[in-house]
Amino acid sequence: MRAVSPRLEEVTPDTVLDACRLEVAPEQRKFVSPVAQSLAEAYVHPGVAWPRLIHDGDRIVGFVMAFFDARFDYDADVPDAPRRSGLWRLAIAAGEQGRGYGRFAVGAVNEEIRRRGGTVSTVTWHPGEGGPEEFYLRLGYRKRGLTSDGEYLGDLDLTG
Repeated sequence: MRAVSPRLEEVTPDTVLDACRLEVAPEQRKFVSPVAQSLAEAYVHPGVAWPRLIHDGDRIVGFVMAFFDARFDYDADVPDAPRRSGLWRLAIAAGEQGRGYGRFAVGAVNEEIRRRGGTVSTVTWHPGEGGPEEFYLRLGYRKRGLTSDGEYLGDLDLTG
């Protein structure tokens, strides 16, 4: 197995089409939105979304998008609930999975949250066989409940 040496880079005019062509494994498509949709959402949420491509050498191996300082419907009944930051999207190319790129991307997002003064990372995921739940739980996220649209919400304490 070759050493993993990934890095995050901004999506640029030169890389946007390659980003949009990124495909996860067919059985995972029901769990993750296409990169093109994520980029459209980033465009309309410029102060919240943080989209990045995951590169290894000259190859694009995945896409990650974080969110910062957002209100969550999950907290609607909690007076003075803090805004949340965390992982919005993660897509590792079908042929690149199992090489540590997902773990790297989540770690990089969490480092950016810490750099911005955050202490908790939030992620949501659709339940189902073959979904990302076990991946997030192995990374230390704790399942907190269901969102209004049926996704699980998990939090990771970044202070430890």
